[in-house]
Amino acid sequence: MLLEHIASPRDVKALDATALPQLCDEVRRAILENAAAVGGHLAPNLGVVELTVALHRVFDSPRDKIIFDVSHQSYAHKVLTGRAAAFTDPAHYGEVSGFSNPHESEHDFFSMGHTSTSISLACGLAKARDLAGERYDVVAVIGDGSLSGGLAFEGLDNAAVLNSGIVIVVNDNDQSIAENHGGIYGCLARLRTSGGTASNNIFRAMGFDYRYLEEGNDVGSLVEALEALRGIDHPVVLHVHTTKGAGYDPAERAPEVWHHVGSFDIESGRKHTLISGDVPEGTYADITGAHLLEAMKRDPRVVGVTAGMPYVMGFTQERRAQAGQQFVDVGIAEEHAVTFITSLAAAGASPVFGVYGAFLQRSYDELWHDLCLNCAPATILDIGASVFGASAETHLNYFDLAMLGSLPNLRVFAPTCVEEYLLMLDWSLGQRELPVVIRVPGTKPVSRPDLVADLTDAPDFSKPAYRVVKHGQDAAVLALGDFFELGERVVAALAEHGIQATLVNPRFASEFDEELISSLPDRHRVVVTLEDGVLAGGWGEKIARRLSDRDVRVRCYGIDNHFHDRFDPRKLLEQNGVTVEGIIRDITSLL
Repeated sequence: MLLEHIASPRDVKALDATALPQLCDEVRRAILENAAAVGGHLAPNLGVVELTVALHRVFDSPRDKIIFDVSHQSYAHKVLTGRAAAFTDPAHYGEVSGFSNPHESEHDFFSMGHTSTSISLACGLAKARDLAGERYDVVAVIGDGSLSGGLAFEGLDNAAVLNSGIVIVVNDNDQSIAENHGGIYGCLARLRTSGGTASNNIFRAMGFDYRYLEEGNDVGSLVEALEALRGIDHPVVLHVHTTKGAGYDPAERAPEVWHHVGSFDIESGRKHTLISGDVPEGTYADITGAHLLEAMKRDPRVVGVTAGMPYVMGFTQERRAQAGQQFVDVGIAEEHAVTFITSLAAAGASPVFGVYGAFLQRSYDELWHDLCLNCAPATILDIGASVFGASAETHLNYFDLAMLGSLPNLRVFAPTCVEEYLLMLDWSLGQRELPVVIRVPGTKPVSRPDLVADLTDAPDFSKPAYRVVKHGQDAAVLALGDFFELGERVVAALAEHGIQATLVNPRFASEFDEELISSLPDRHRVVVTLEDGVLAGGWGEKIARRLSDRDVRVRCYGIDNHFHDRFDPRKLLEQNGVTVEGIIRDITSLL
C-alpha cells in the first residue's frame, strides 16, 4: 500500500509516475471510508483527488504556497501532508479539522472555511514574496461555486494586474453545493463545451493567461499541465474540468445530496444520518419549505432567496421546481443576497432569505447600509444559530446576536417552538414596516401551543412584548429562544429549593419590553438571562445594562468569546456554567 509510505509531499515526488494512479485510488478509498464512518464533505473531496496529487507532485509545499478555497476539499491534501492516519486509521478519525488549519500543519497557511477567499489570499502571498525578493510559486485552487462570491471577483481583478507569477486553478465541476447559478458559470460552460477555445472568455478579458484541461480527473494530464506553470512570471488561470464525487457512483449521480454527509454504507449508499441536500421530514427546514411554498401559492409577491444552500430552508429540487420564479438562488453571494432582498422589498415583494448565521456575517455592511438604513421589510431566516449547530471554528453560528443586536431598525425574533416560529414568519411576510430576522431554533422542533396561548390568530408583533409564563418573586429567569426549555428546568429546580421564580419568554432578541424589564426589580432581587449565543455584545448584556442603575443583581449565561473548534456542545455549556445545577447554585448564592 503506497499510502503507508507517504509522510509528506516529498514522498509523492519520489514515486514513479506510473504509481500515481494507484496513489489516487488509495487516497480516494481512504476519504470514502472515513466519510462513511464519521461523515464530512465527501463529493467535493472525491472530485479533487487527482488534482491534489498532481499539485503536490509538481509544487514544493510548504515553500510553494497552495491555498484551497473554502478548504472543504482539502482532505486529499491532508492525507499527503503527514495526516494520513486521520483518514486511514479509525482510531484517529476526527483528529484533524475538515478545513485548512495551520495549527495542524505547515502545509496549511490559513484557517479558512468560508468561500471565495483563496485568490485574495494568494494575491497577498505573491505580493509579500515579491517585496521580499523571494522566489516561490503561489497557487489558489477555487471551485464548488466559489467564483460567484464577490470576494472572488475582487481577487481576480487584483490578481490580473499583479504583473507577477500567480496560478489560479479553477476546479470546474459544474456544481456549487446545489447547481451553479450566475453568468460566470454560463461562461465556464461555453469554455468546457469548446475545449477552452470560446471567444467569450472572462479570464482572458480580465487580462489573464488562460489554459484549459478537460481531463481534470486524469493525474498524468494534470501533472503535465501544472509542470508547464512552475515558475511562471505572470498571472495565469488553469481551468480544469473535474467530476464532483468522482469515483463513487452515488455521489457522481447526486452531488448535491452527497456534498456534505453523515455516516453511510459504502456498498448500498444508504445514509445513516442526513445532512446536505436532504430535508428530513419534520425538521425546521422541512417545516419552513412547506410553509413558504404554501405562502407562495397564496401570494405571488412572496419569494424565497438562497445563497447557494437551498436545502437549509427546506427547498429541495422538487420544491424549487414548484416555486418556479418565486425561488431565487443567487449563488454563494450573501452580500448580494441581502442587497437583493432590500430592493425586492422596496419594490413591493415579500422576500425571505434563508442563511446560516456564520455566513450571514459576510454581509454585515449590506445589512447595515442597505437593509437597515433603508428599513426594507424583508425577512431573513437565521439558520443553525446555536451552540448545537456547526462546531468547527470556521462555522460558528452563535455570534449572530452580537452582530445583529446593534443594528438600528432591525427586529430580531427568537421563537421557542414551531407555533411561535410560524406566527412570527407570517407576521413578517405581511408587514411593511421594517426588516426582520427570525432566529430559527437550533434544536429539534417542538410543538408548544401553550406558549402562544396569548396570541390571536392574527398576532401583532409590531412592538416588543415579552411574555411572563410563570409569575414568581425573588428571582426572574429570562430564557431566550431555544434556551426557554432550559429556563423551564431552572425554574422547576428552584421551586424544589423553595424559590418560586418568575419565567419570561422574551421572544424579541434585539428590542426590549421596557415596561416589563423596568418592573423586574420591584419583585426580584436576581435577574438571570439565558441565551444560546456568545455573551460578549449579546442580548443578556443589554438587559444587564438596562438594569445597571437598579437595586437588582443580574447574571448572564451564554458562551464565551472564543473560537472553539470541534467542541461537544454539552461540555462547552458546562464549561461556561450553563447547566441547571450551576445556574441554581449561582442564583441561591446571589439571593
